[in-house]
Amino acid sequence: MRLSGFCLIMHKHDLVYLTEDASHDAAIEHINEEAFGPGRHTRAAARIREQGPHDLSLSFICADDGETIASVRMTPVVAGAVNGHLLGPLAVRPSHKSRGIGRELVRIAVEAARRKGSEAVILIGDPPYYCPLGFEKVAYNALTFPGPVDPGRVLVVPLADDTHTRLKGTIGWRK
Repeated sequence: MRLSGFCLIMHKHDLVYLTEDASHDAAIEHINEEAFGPGRHTRAAARIREQGPHDLSLSFICADDGETIASVRMTPVVAGAVNGHLLGPLAVRPSHKSRGIGRELVRIAVEAARRKGSEAVILIGDPPYYCPLGFEKVAYNALTFPGPVDPGRVLVVPLADDTHTRLKGTIGWRK
């Protein structure tokens, strides 16, 4: 049987999840600019991230055929009496959205934080997206951020038994 005028093009995606290193910085900056725009630096979470560096050992990228197409960063924080990590930014290139890449990056980052002894992973984000990934709402106005935050979007994966009771006070970068 002969097919004329028929061309089959197959695209194979080889997604690889890697620990972030300095060589990923430019690509991550581009992905975050694409996802969040120039106003991203004025947000409360960005103000915490400006206080000190993120933890490279808990920050990850996803590459497709060698190109960095998504990333998640984790910044060490103290939140009230909890030594935890602030997750974010989490961003995926538009060409790769809705494939579970962001969810997998979150899963990898939370598990890495758990192994490192973090007491909590905190973020400011959409409950419908993050709650199915193990996040829970933090008590209303329990944490004070360095800027305005919608308290209904402050979420946590508690990694210690008493995390919620100790999540009261200011949140900021920690060494």
